[in-house]
Amino acid sequence: MAFVITENCIKCKFTDCVDVCPVDCFHEGPNFLVIDPDECIDCTLCEPECPANAIHAEDELPEGQEHFAALNAELAKQWPIITEVKDALPDADEWNGKSGKFALLEK
Repeated sequence: MAFVITENCIKCKFTDCVDVCPVDCFHEGPNFLVIDPDECIDCTLCEPECPANAIHAEDELPEGQEHFAALNAELAKQWPIITEVKDALPDADEWNGKSGKFALLEK
């Protein structure tokens, strides 16, 4: 089992989670982060660090967010690894908690 980043990360991209990851399983896209399920060791350290509450255990994904497990796996193969904390997107606080952001995901 791995952890999965879900819709609330879109247009926020807080990176607090990256700093605590012992295996560098996070990958960065233009406005979203993903977790590589093949690298994630299920350590649980990242989940409480996410200010957007966008990280969930794969077997505890919120209803309607299940497709993010496959999306994380797909995009982790395409996007570069991120290992250091960066500033969130400029309007992250405005987007945090808004639903219906999937169409805004930049690949």
